[in-house]
Amino acid sequence: MRTLRSVAFLAVATLVAALGWRGWTQLPVEAPVAVAFRGSAVEAVYATGVVEPLAWARVGPLATGRIASILARDGDEVRAGEVLARLDDREALARLAELEARAAYWREELGRQAQLADRGYASRDARERAQSEFLQVAAAIAAQRQRIGDLALVAPMDGSVLRQDGEVGETVDARAVLFWIGRPRPLRATADVDEEDIPRIAAGQQAWLRSDAFPGQALPGRVAEVTPKGDPVGKTFRVRVTLPDDTPLRVGMTVEVNVVVREAPAALLVPAAALRGTREARHAFVVEAGRARRRALRTGIEGRAFAEVLEGIAEGDAVLADPPPGLADGARVRARAP
Repeated sequence: MRTLRSVAFLAVATLVAALGWRGWTQLPVEAPVAVAFRGSAVEAVYATGVVEPLAWARVGPLATGRIASILARDGDEVRAGEVLARLDDREALARLAELEARAAYWREELGRQAQLADRGYASRDARERAQSEFLQVAAAIAAQRQRIGDLALVAPMDGSVLRQDGEVGETVDARAVLFWIGRPRPLRATADVDEEDIPRIAAGQQAWLRSDAFPGQALPGRVAEVTPKGDPVGKTFRVRVTLPDDTPLRVGMTVEVNVVVREAPAALLVPAAALRGTREARHAFVVEAGRARRRALRTGIEGRAFAEVLEGIAEGDAVLADPPPGLADGARVRARAP
């Protein structure tokens, strides 16, 4: 067995010697090739955001309680001041009745003390005490009526019920949001932009939005406003992008927002994957006569798919779209479609 292995190794060694080490290592490298072409290069600032109406409001209870009735549902049109739902107010009404009974007693007592005082039979202190008690109960009644009013959830504006949560019998607290009131059109996207990019954002800039609900579509928008104050914790600034009335996006959808900060309409483009090196020292490989030739480049706009070349490559040059690691200048290559 050892003799057979020695013979096999000798045969391979003889073959390597016959071909020559140089010929053995320079078999053509198969790599995808793309042609440098003219097109539009866009530099954009990326952010994530949420679609929302231009005017909208959240409506929730001001106190903890059990939902007694729901008077508006998803899609209903409502007017400002209209009652949307009520919390259980039986206990609050009982308390109000108790206070009103006390108020009636002190009202009568105040009248009785006034009559006695007129006849000289009542002291001034007794009359003032009755008046004080009556005024305290009257104030308590006003506060209790306000609490009862707070148990009704009221629409703060004209609009549609964009979403309604909660069901009759459910106990909710002041943190709950039971209604979203607004208009389904017009819409805007509110995005959080990194503070490093915010100096490049200004009102009026074109924006393109992408959503998982509409794959492959770039939906237009335009920057409307940039908040003057950023979030020091998240290190972001809020940017609002208005959307056209015919946008297919809906309230609550999450979107990717790309704000165009620079555009070159007739740029020389190559695949971004063709670039090697740092931003300050880019290079790529051009295929010439079956060999990869390294070219130093000066680039402009670099996107995720394509990059703008300012110097180093001419239109129509065949460029290795994804050069393999360690590719040497002058290596033999066999082109294939990317």
